[in-house]
Amino acid sequence: MGDTVYQASGPWFRDQLVCQQCPNGSIPRERAMMHIIRQLAPRWEAMSIHESSPVYRGVSALLLQKAPKYIPTQFWPNVKPGDSFNNVRCENLEKQTFGDGVFDLVITQDVMEHVFHPDKVYQEVYRTLKPGGLYIHTTPIFKDRVPSARRAALNEKGEVVHISPPEYHGNPIDNSGSLVTFDFGYDLADLIAQWSDFDVEIRRFNDRTHGIVAEFSEVIVCTKRA
Repeated sequence: MGDTVYQASGPWFRDQLVCQQCPNGSIPRERAMMHIIRQLAPRWEAMSIHESSPVYRGVSALLLQKAPKYIPTQFWPNVKPGDSFNNVRCENLEKQTFGDGVFDLVITQDVMEHVFHPDKVYQEVYRTLKPGGLYIHTTPIFKDRVPSARRAALNEKGEVVHISPPEYHGNPIDNSGSLVTFDFGYDLADLIAQWSDFDVEIRRFNDRTHGIVAEFSEVIVCTKRA
């Protein structure tokens, strides 16, 4: 078996250092996540898995191909949660329609910085996990920021109030992008523990073997005690 080739299309390795042998390519944070999944959930192919808002590349493409009990979801504001749209289930992470304790593993990749109520999301993910289950996810963590800062909120009418200049990231189902609602800092683990009953750890990388050498490549691991 030959060496894996990672090819950069530009200087921003987080989005541009692509694995040439991975399913549909992969970027560093995706490789970091799969590295942790293989370590902590070696039987992932047999697990019940929920992933919100996947882009079918890297981890998501592999799970779709190899894990028969993998359920991908997206959120469309005009679709009833629990219903399907374009053959994909609609779920609001802040108020899910899944039952209690149904998943072994929940995954989100760069989603948490786009929700308005992260406390509700962590509580809902905790509810839907089985005892001993894992929530493995990525979100940008700013090394020089404590405390974390909210960028946008909703008022009583449900209208967006911008606290910082609006910033948008790519959205797999909306070309206008996803509004960034939080800049998370190194207090994130403490915040998660305040919001939920998870045990929390954050893993950082400088791993040339697996091509994980980019900024914002941390993986957050939340464990529901058995």
